Amino acid sequence: MKERIVAVDIFRGMTIVLMILVNNPGTWAAVYAPFLHADWHGYTPTDLVFPFFLFIVGTSIVFAYSTKKPTADTYKKIVSRSLKLIGLGLLLGAFTLVFPFVKDFSEIRFPGVLQRIGVVFFITSILFLNFNWKQLIGVTVFILIGYWLAMGFIPVNGIASTFDRAPNNLANYVDLNILGSHMWKDDYDPEGLLSTIPAIASCLLGVFTGKILLSKQQNKTTIVLGLGLILLIVGHAWHFIFPINKALWSSSFVLVTAGWANLILALIYYSTDVRKVQFGTIFKYAGANAITVFFLSSFIGKLFGLIKVGEDRVSIHSWLFNTLYVHDFLPIQLSSLLYAITVMSCYLLVALVLYKRQIFIKV
Repeated sequence: MKERIVAVDIFRGMTIVLMILVNNPGTWAAVYAPFLHADWHGYTPTDLVFPFFLFIVGTSIVFAYSTKKPTADTYKKIVSRSLKLIGLGLLLGAFTLVFPFVKDFSEIRFPGVLQRIGVVFFITSILFLNFNWKQLIGVTVFILIGYWLAMGFIPVNGIASTFDRAPNNLANYVDLNILGSHMWKDDYDPEGLLSTIPAIASCLLGVFTGKILLSKQQNKTTIVLGLGLILLIVGHAWHFIFPINKALWSSSFVLVTAGWANLILALIYYSTDVRKVQFGTIFKYAGANAITVFFLSSFIGKLFGLIKVGEDRVSIHSWLFNTLYVHDFLPIQLSSLLYAITVMSCYLLVALVLYKRQIFIKV
C-alpha cells in the first residue's frame, strides 16, 4: 500500500482555498495589496498560489506513478486526464461568450489556468515515467537556463529583447503572433505559450520534493527546508539579471516560488507527518477534490457575474456584495475581503460534504 503523506493533501487544499480567496473579491477596485498580483516584476503572496499548485502537481505525480510502468494504459490515462483539464479550461473561457446565447467565438481565450495545468501535467508525467532523477535535474536546468537565454538574447523584429511589458518581449511576441485575439490582454497572457515551458520546471521541482518525501531518508524535513532555502537564495540572486515575474514565469520566479513551496511544505510535513499534530483537516477535504472545487468556484463566479437582477439590472455578484457587505462603518477593502472569505467558506463547505460522503471526482 502506498504511503499517504498528510502534508501533501493539506498543502494542495490550502493552495486551492487561496486560489478561490484571491479570485473572488467583492470588487477588484478595493483589494488589499497582498491579494493582488505584482504589477509586473516582483511578487506578492498571491503570485505564489498558481506555482504552488503546479509544484504540488509534481509531488503528486511521484505518488501516483512511482509504481507505474510506461505502458500504453498508463499513457492513455495521462492523456485522458490532460485533455479533461484542458477541456474544462476551454469551457470556462467559452462560457462568457455563449451566455445566454451563442455568440462569436473569435475572441475566446485559448490559454488559462486549467489549460496550463493540463499541459504541464502531461509533459511532466511523461518525463517522470521515462527519465531518472539525474536526467530530470538536467531537463530542469536546461529549461530554466534555456528560457533565460531565449528571453534575454533572441532579438524581436531586429530589436533587442526585453523583460519589460513591451512589443519586443519574446514571450509577448510569440503569443501575439500565434494566439492573436485569443489572449487575456492585447499585449500579454499570464498563461501564454512560451511561459508554459518554465512552468514545467515548477512542476519538476515538485517531483524532486515528492521523491525526497517518499525516500527512506530520516531527515526529510531538514532536506526539504535546505532545498527551499537554496532555491530562494539562487532565485533572488538570479532576479538581478532575469527579474522575478509571474506573467513571464521567469526562471527566477520558478526558483523563488518553489523555494517558498518547499519551506511551507516542510513545516506542514514536520507538524503533521513527523510530530503527528492534527490540524488543517478542512484543507485536506478541499485537496481531495481540488480541481472540482476550483472549477465550481470559477464557473459559478462567472455565472454570478453574468446574470442580472433587480431594477438596476446589476449582476448577482454586485447585488450580493453591495447589499450584504458594503456599509459605512466598514472600509471598502475589508468589505471586499469579507465577501471573498464568505465565498471561500462556501466552497470549503462543499468540499466537506463531498469528503464526508466519500465522493471524490477525479478529473
